[in-house]
Amino acid sequence: CETCSKEEAKYRCPRCMKYSCSLLCVKKHKLALSCNGVRDKTAFVSVNEFTDLNLLSDYRFLEDVGRTADAAARHCIVHSPATKRLLYCLRNKARGCNIELKTLPVGFTKRRENSTTFNSVENKFYWHLKLIFPHCHAEYTLKGVPDDKTLADILKPYIDPVESDPVVCQRLKIYTASPQSDVRILMKIENRSRNSVRYNELDASRSLLDNLKGKVIIEYPTLFVVLKTLKNDMVVLGQDGSEPAENSDNESSSLSSVEEGEIRDSS
Repeated sequence: CETCSKEEAKYRCPRCMKYSCSLLCVKKHKLALSCNGVRDKTAFVSVNEFTDLNLLSDYRFLEDVGRTADAAARHCIVHSPATKRLLYCLRNKARGCNIELKTLPVGFTKRRENSTTFNSVENKFYWHLKLIFPHCHAEYTLKGVPDDKTLADILKPYIDPVESDPVVCQRLKIYTASPQSDVRILMKIENRSRNSVRYNELDASRSLLDNLKGKVIIEYPTLFVVLKTLKNDMVVLGQDGSEPAENSDNESSSLSSVEEGEIRDSS
């Protein structure tokens, strides 16, 4: 058992492949790693490891995709004039701020979660925002984040040694114990193929709006907070020596990979 290291393992988590000996250890490992125990249907499988079971799984997934897409197309909210006007307004206002905002059909997880609004009186976005801390396997969802708030202020309740919540501070102690200069804020570049994932590094001293300008956003921004001193597999565009940093957000590849991941999530 990889949780208690005492008993013989009887179970293996379909999500993270951790071995457990009992229901108690299963619950502990889920809590410690924020693991939901559901097999990741989008996990990459190399050609050498691809089996008939993987083929069957993909075939069933495609059938689920068809059912989900059909159900979403039939949903009454999709054809609601009010919903269409709201989404059109959000996309139009975002375009005016040099942000390409893309929305997904009803039934997609991110579409259901998104609470982003635009205040016409203040001429300001209030974003739905997700923060992911990979080194601690933690993520937090924020609602109503004003677009003129700096990223440093957004992160203060989480990684600031003084201002952060004690419970959150304990969970993110790797971050709170590190110098602020080691903290990097990354955002995934959309419209890239799944085998060429890249990230943009954002400026913590600038506002959320300034950081989002020139970017493609699928429903709402998702920010990854990492530390320079700890190893991670995220390749920042312009720092891998093979691709330039500029004009990286306007690539013409399709949105299919993003939609595929969302459909799998919602299935």
